[in-house]
Amino acid sequence: MSEVQRAVAGLRAAVDAVLACSLDRSTAAEVVELLDELESAGCRLPAAWHRALARLQVETSAVAMGAKNWEDVLAIRYRISGSEANRRLSEAALLAPRQSMTGAPLPPVLEATAAAQAQGRITPEHVEVIRKAVKKLPAFVDAATAEQFEAEVVRIARGAGPKATDDAAELELFLLDQDGPEPDDAERVRKRSLTKSRQGRDGMTQWRADLTPEAAAVWEAIFAKYAAPGMCNPDDDEPCVSGTPSQAQIDHDHRSLAQRQHDALVAVGRIALMSGELGQLNGLPVTVIVRTTLQDLESRAGIGTTGGGTRLPIRDVVRMGSHSSHYLAVFDRATGSALDLFRARRTASAAQRIMLIARDGGCTKPGCPVGAYGCQVHHVTQDWAQGGLTNIDDLGLACPPDNRAVAPGGWTTSMNTRHDVEWTPPPNLDTGQARINTHHTPERLLRPEEAEEPTKETADPSEPGGPAPPDNQVA
Repeated sequence: MSEVQRAVAGLRAAVDAVLACSLDRSTAAEVVELLDELESAGCRLPAAWHRALARLQVETSAVAMGAKNWEDVLAIRYRISGSEANRRLSEAALLAPRQSMTGAPLPPVLEATAAAQAQGRITPEHVEVIRKAVKKLPAFVDAATAEQFEAEVVRIARGAGPKATDDAAELELFLLDQDGPEPDDAERVRKRSLTKSRQGRDGMTQWRADLTPEAAAVWEAIFAKYAAPGMCNPDDDEPCVSGTPSQAQIDHDHRSLAQRQHDALVAVGRIALMSGELGQLNGLPVTVIVRTTLQDLESRAGIGTTGGGTRLPIRDVVRMGSHSSHYLAVFDRATGSALDLFRARRTASAAQRIMLIARDGGCTKPGCPVGAYGCQVHHVTQDWAQGGLTNIDDLGLACPPDNRAVAPGGWTTSMNTRHDVEWTPPPNLDTGQARINTHHTPERLLRPEEAEEPTKETADPSEPGGPAPPDNQVA
């Protein structure tokens, strides 16, 4: 047994011993002492995790482990979220010992933070505060000043809580250079961003942007036209989206500037989609594709889900469909579109892609959040090069990295009787986790297990081929 294995066995035995202890006769002081020791041990253990993770990345690769990247390795093997896996990887990159190109040992990037963590003097919350504070250092700060800044924040964290440490770090950043040098192009390019939050329960999605001067200038001109009073007003029976709005439209426009800019963004996006000049995305024109059920369409209730995962109230789906037919393509099994191509071609048809968007909603690999817009069509049961058929029963959606992960010795896929794509991980990642991705189709979790699924033998032979989307869905 190696030194590491003996140490881990001792750790496991110590944990077992602590868990086996009865606290019924312990005094308050003894319980507090136990909590203190457990807190210290809990603060120190991540240092061992970082060292082990850094060593694993030296010894092997994520691809050799059977995943597309290291975030995927951690998320799949330990059943944690992608954000938690990314956090652990980011901390390991900063706090674990490193090696130079020649193999010589190097200290951690955040050496003072790593030392304080190994001693149990700071908590994981402190580590997060320090990491974010160091990241905010301007690009003009030299290495020596950055080290001094980190050491000072660590010193504060040893005796203060995370909130107080964060406040002190913000003050240090301000005092470091109150004016700072004139921003240059490299700094602006580094800071540019446009992000959107998760969709809220009310259906709204927050966007936040840091625009470069060029991007700001572009949207200033667009908003000057399309966000002017009377333009692109959804309250008008016939909104003005070109030319000049009438005086009546201007007088009856009671929207705020922020609301007018929002409506202008929608109108400009719709114009771009309808122009037909955005090209194709994975075999389909760049457009909004919505999947919903016939029952919801007929009752004007419920929701639809776009290929990117955005939930839309049915009334919005119907209204978008009235603006342009390409927003809502109702897929009916009686359309006559060829869904079974056998060996005629390797790539799926447009009709098949729409059917797969309706059925799968996005990448079918468990845990993958990539929506249908970012997916390719994957031959599930057998690759086309090995004699697989381009039939809807044999196809599923997969993002490009996951599609490439299916290979001998890696991931394998199969289609169950419910027409769910099942993914079996390679041995290094297989810990008995779920084989089906319900991220895009959570309604599958509500299906009774004993529900009987139609088979090809019982299906109507006059159908053009392939299963209907789940629960009579359309796309």
